[in-house]
Amino acid sequence: MAKLLQVDFEFNGPFGEEMARALTELAESINQEAGLIWKIWTENQAEQRAGGVYLFEDEESAKAYLDMHSARLTQMGIRDIRGYIFDVNQPLTAVNQGPVA
Repeated sequence: MAKLLQVDFEFNGPFGEEMARALTELAESINQEAGLIWKIWTENQAEQRAGGVYLFEDEESAKAYLDMHSARLTQMGIRDIRGYIFDVNQPLTAVNQGPVA
């Protein structure tokens, strides 16, 4: 069963187009992660937070990615990392045209 992973953390930038230029290589590498279906990148410059919402094929893949990504962020000096794994309610998501199958 697909699992949704939500991650956010304190982030001092860059944001917007500058973030996109700086992190394109990282974004491309994320496509190679086991079980990843998609990722939506999130940012809030006013709150100085960033993160993402991911859909994984299963809980094992989501947990493995969260562990690896948390360690990577910590090595980059990022703190206050929050990660949550959720089940997806397929019937209600379909009502709202959610991008999950």
